[in-house]
Amino acid sequence: MHLLPSRRWRAATAVAAALALVLTGCSAPAENFSYTPPEQVDQALPEGTVAQMQAAVENAISATGSTGAIVGVWVPWSGTWVTALGTQSVEDQTEVTTDMTFRIADTTRMMTCDVLYGLADDGVVELDGIVPDYVSGVAHLEDVTLLDLCNSTSGVGSSEAAVSGMWLNTPERVWAPLELASFGLGQDPATPHTTYRDSDAGYLLLGLALERASGKSAARLISEYVTSPLGLAGTALPAATAAKPGSNSLSGNYLPPIEGGYNCAAPVDITTASSSMGYTDSGVVSTIDDLGSYVQAAARQALRPEGAEPDRFANPLPTAPGAPSWYQVTGGAYLVGSMIGQHGWTPGYASSAYSDPTTGFTVAVVLNNSSAGSAPAAYLAWELAAIASKAPAASGQTAPEFGLPFTAEQYHDTIANLTTCATPPAAE
Repeated sequence: MHLLPSRRWRAATAVAAALALVLTGCSAPAENFSYTPPEQVDQALPEGTVAQMQAAVENAISATGSTGAIVGVWVPWSGTWVTALGTQSVEDQTEVTTDMTFRIADTTRMMTCDVLYGLADDGVVELDGIVPDYVSGVAHLEDVTLLDLCNSTSGVGSSEAAVSGMWLNTPERVWAPLELASFGLGQDPATPHTTYRDSDAGYLLLGLALERASGKSAARLISEYVTSPLGLAGTALPAATAAKPGSNSLSGNYLPPIEGGYNCAAPVDITTASSSMGYTDSGVVSTIDDLGSYVQAAARQALRPEGAEPDRFANPLPTAPGAPSWYQVTGGAYLVGSMIGQHGWTPGYASSAYSDPTTGFTVAVVLNNSSAGSAPAAYLAWELAAIASKAPAASGQTAPEFGLPFTAEQYHDTIANLTTCATPPAAE
């Protein structure tokens, strides 16, 4: 993981920035950007902690019909655990490795909001600018701001339910962002500004708005404002042409639905797909090290000038009526106890990444099957966090006052009780 000591950070950033220039033609990050990650103990987490976490990952692989997973857990005062379990698929028994790339799903939303705040800090856009000033064909959103799109308070609906079948059946299709967003825009709107409504369409519209305001592509903006400054050489928003998420990619799979669940005996490979089905909502690809490094920096708002206003995560909203008080949302991220991050699914993958901004405690996971949706990836990350948060301090270190409002057992059991797979009907 890029939890580098400060003396190496600038060198790594310079190398990654140079690579970004070659690959994308983007300008280098601002020369005055500086970020020092939290100090990380350079040793493995204790064997007992690792054993518990490995059992958790194996439980999630089995329950979701996945064949492989990649996981990273970074406990600054205790140690690290970065591992890959399982194989690429039922047919391809190649072992999964920790350097493989994959689609990070909704963590892309956090990056899109990073760009929004970066452009606002640079005076290119205003957070309270209205959407129709930047996106054509949405005149009815005259009361919706760019910040509403980032916070999911726009009232706009989600496109996912209407188009997910098309994603799975024609993964190579290239979508125009506004066309994809139209399925969410066609739903009855909710009142903007005050209530959270999960909306992939909102992040698609935000990407379009940022492109128009800056005159740059979303891929270039994410490079300039996120990946180059942080030295994330393995992270990018790919071109729309259908492709694997990198030359050394984790396979992505889904299960055909049958009565009572899904047929785990006949997974479908969907590794090759167009990033346009996710775009600035869920289209970015990354590695587990980059994903952990990113969410740790994003939770600390490291990409903004120190003391920049407004505080992106200062006014969270409940995720739903009756949701636990520790589970809130704003700024393109979920706030889970003291941790900030995201979880989601995109065809072939379910992933999750969370970090505590005070301590730097970080967890990132990806499962290579999307049939069970995003919940298992979130639950697995939270289960791992609950286990690792109790890791003892390494020699010479002091464990901080750090706790989570849930237990590992409750999420282990929730995952184990999933009924993703069903027995296929017998042949006549």
